[in-house]
Amino acid sequence: MDISQVQALEIKDRRAEALGNLQVLPDELICSILDNLTPRDVSRFACVSSVMYILCNEEPLWMSLCLNRVNGPLQYEGSWKKTALHLENVPEEYQERCGKPLHFNGFSSLFLYRRLYRCHTTLDGFNFDGGNVERKQGISLEEFSQEYDGRKPVLLTGLADTWPARTTWTIDQLSLKYGDTAFRISQRSCKKVSMKMKDYVSYMNLQHDEDPLYIFDDKFGETAPSLLKDYSVPHLFQEDLFDVLDGEQRPPFRWLIIGPERSGASWHIDPALTSAWNTLLCGRKRWALYPPGRVPLGVTVHVNEDDGDVNIDTPSSLQWWLDFYPLLADEDKPIECTQLPGETIFVPSGWWHCILNLEPTIAVTQNFVNSRNFEYVCLDMAPGYRHKGVCRVGLLALDDNGLEDVKMNMEYDKDNLSYADLTRKEKRIRVQEPGKDPKYITAANGASKRYDMWKQEFSYDIKFLAMFLDKEKDHYSSPWSSGNSIGPREMRVWLSKLWVGRPGLRELVWKGACLTLQADKWLDCLEEICAFHNLPSPTADEKLPVGTGSNPVYLLADSAIKIFVEGGLEATMHALGTELEFYSLLSKVNSPLKNHVPEVLASGILYLDNGALKIVPWDGKGVPIVIGNCNLIPENCKEDDFPFGVWGKKQLECRKAGLPMNEPINSAGCTSIWPFIITRRCKGKIFAQLRDMLSWEEALNLTSFLGEQLRNLHLLPYPSLKKSTFSDIALKVKSPSADGYMEDIPSPDIPAEWKIFVTTLYRRKMNGDPIPRALIEKVDDYIPDDFTKLFNTYQDENGMNRICKPCSWIHLDIMDDNVHMELYGNSSCLGGNASDTCLADNGCIGGYSDSDVDKSWRPSHILDFSNLSIGDRIYDVIPIYLDIFRGDPSLFKLFLESYKLPFLIRNQEESTDGGDKFGRLSYHAMCYCILHEENILGAIFSIWKELRMAKSWEEVELAVWGELNNYKSVA
Repeated sequence: MDISQVQALEIKDRRAEALGNLQVLPDELICSILDNLTPRDVSRFACVSSVMYILCNEEPLWMSLCLNRVNGPLQYEGSWKKTALHLENVPEEYQERCGKPLHFNGFSSLFLYRRLYRCHTTLDGFNFDGGNVERKQGISLEEFSQEYDGRKPVLLTGLADTWPARTTWTIDQLSLKYGDTAFRISQRSCKKVSMKMKDYVSYMNLQHDEDPLYIFDDKFGETAPSLLKDYSVPHLFQEDLFDVLDGEQRPPFRWLIIGPERSGASWHIDPALTSAWNTLLCGRKRWALYPPGRVPLGVTVHVNEDDGDVNIDTPSSLQWWLDFYPLLADEDKPIECTQLPGETIFVPSGWWHCILNLEPTIAVTQNFVNSRNFEYVCLDMAPGYRHKGVCRVGLLALDDNGLEDVKMNMEYDKDNLSYADLTRKEKRIRVQEPGKDPKYITAANGASKRYDMWKQEFSYDIKFLAMFLDKEKDHYSSPWSSGNSIGPREMRVWLSKLWVGRPGLRELVWKGACLTLQADKWLDCLEEICAFHNLPSPTADEKLPVGTGSNPVYLLADSAIKIFVEGGLEATMHALGTELEFYSLLSKVNSPLKNHVPEVLASGILYLDNGALKIVPWDGKGVPIVIGNCNLIPENCKEDDFPFGVWGKKQLECRKAGLPMNEPINSAGCTSIWPFIITRRCKGKIFAQLRDMLSWEEALNLTSFLGEQLRNLHLLPYPSLKKSTFSDIALKVKSPSADGYMEDIPSPDIPAEWKIFVTTLYRRKMNGDPIPRALIEKVDDYIPDDFTKLFNTYQDENGMNRICKPCSWIHLDIMDDNVHMELYGNSSCLGGNASDTCLADNGCIGGYSDSDVDKSWRPSHILDFSNLSIGDRIYDVIPIYLDIFRGDPSLFKLFLESYKLPFLIRNQEESTDGGDKFGRLSYHAMCYCILHEENILGAIFSIWKELRMAKSWEEVELAVWGELNNYKSVA
């Protein structure tokens, strides 16, 4: 060999020179950075150097770039780079140039090699045995309940033998029948991706991905209803307590699953600690499972300490089997099995599991809540974070002090199977000698810590897990985890429906309600209120709160009791104080609204004093001693007739608007004081219970009623604002352009009551809390910089600034659960007034009784005035149109015709038809939707789904609120 040949073999490592200052970063981190760029920027980086060219042409990178940008159905073009170029509309001649890769020597990367290996490996060599999960055939419901349900997984054979899907669910047949049907894809991008079945089958045959796309569609029953006829829920899993929920109230529970070889589901626990069954129709799946609390090696669990939301960092299924599984000693390996076609696996509540498809597979799975796991599901929904961490991570979620508390209070459930019982082996961790493989040592030491924690007698028992609930956290007013399967509103609906519809389960439902809603705590409060006011004690039927609101409400025989808890003590005092001020005003004026507001029987303050509940009556006037000690209001406001009335509440709203999201208003630590109100119980049902039962004529009657009563509300005089009150309002808003605060942004010429309103809008805009990500870059250009322009100010003959917009009492919360309806005579009685005597009490659960066939529903009352405020009348139109009318333009038009009041007082006809956006009532409404304290935009985009692709806020505005611009009222 001559010198030139030797030199040719000594290839210089080009990494340092090619990457420059970036050479200090590992390849994995550089690839992660590239993952956040656009396809065009990645293409530019590929021109920087040879190594950057290699990093920028990796297929996993282009897969990620595609999935982060695609909207709607995806069509795979044979490679992810070609697919990305197609999505970017790159001309074909340039695509051809990009398809000829360059090759460089002098660069090697272990990270890229491992990833490439995972992309192209086949699983033929995975010589898995049958595993150690029991296989059972012909099992009875009694045996399943006693031996497996809630205790351990089991493979069941024979459950799908009679299903049509057993023979018709093959790749070829599904592609032929549903080729043009788009199904949802599961992948790690935040985007919702779908593919037509024929395109997905083509992708399956062409792809070489490390973590292949996976059809995991929870809407397949709506997309392809005939698929639901091909299988049935096995008899062992018929009990599903979520089935009392309708439509969108019910969380996702069933999935069609189709995936190629190497695809699968990474380590997870099923949502809400539900149990699941999974039936395989074709192919083979490898399962790995760990009992509750046993975190698999390579998995990290993050628990948000604010709302308890749980996030899991985990390698892909294939990566775990290749990189982490070999690190485990035999004693520490998971419980395993290979699932064969026709077999059904049962996964109990709280169990970790990971699935790897050994070949192309098709399966169907459903999650369910039954009597065995119901309490666990309720516990998982409860506010707080420590109990969520313990349910998933076990004692590893606790700090040292928490562990000591557990050791002192733990009652070990010897009947509950531990991991040692399941493996029948003593657990030991094998740690390699130091210096041989640092990554292995780190992993092994982490595993050792986990197993040591497991040995501390962690028990997946409801009494044990309930120890970790935050007893001081108010479950009604505290934020719920955004990762919960259902929200607090849906949770209350669920418990109420179970309470009424499944009386045989009431003992179990009560236990769940105590975990989730602290129902036992509020029942004690209810009984104290009843005793103080000489009301009958609540019956067994009445001890669970009703409704979907954020305050406990109880319906007794002749009265309704609401305990105010939402927002803390200061907010609840102003809520009740404002309501009582309103009722006091209503009793003094001759308004038809009186006949449609429930009569107030009593009100007061309930508080905890040395462990005993006590009550002091309060009519909204003055400051009770128990409240005075909390220093909630300024001294100069204590002399007001209603110191916690509407103007004090407006100040509170203004201050809250200036705080970051979820930051509480200080209530001086007074957490055991609750205002309450007792009103006369209305006979009948709320509109939310009747929505789907009403005839069109009844709906029109309701629409006219709402227009008339909103008119009556907006005509009521409101209390004057005292200068002493206004002087204490801190009108400061953080400047968007400089440090510090800008004071008194609103024009000094506008009235004080509007000044508070406008300042609140400014603060909401500066914090941006309610603004969603959709169209976010265009929000600042759309919302006005000067909110006083919304008032259409003008100068009168004396040169004084006047406002075209009337200021009124506003309810703010006229939604489907705050409108009450009653049975009335027969269909010929429609249009009668509330003073007529043909009223009926409909107490039957189903909505109608046999004697009600000739009767009709009519609106009778507007409920819940605790959200009362003073401001722009248009605010009250928002919940009525979006929640009650669900965006129906014909109902909205009829409502406006019944309402008749002006939203602008002067030159309305000219201004609403003009080109100036401030003259459009639709623009006013849209601005309020964007800056609303609730997620109004979420409601809009769920009703008008096509607007999710809107290119401008004007497009959304006119589509939703355009009818307002046609409204001609009597000025």
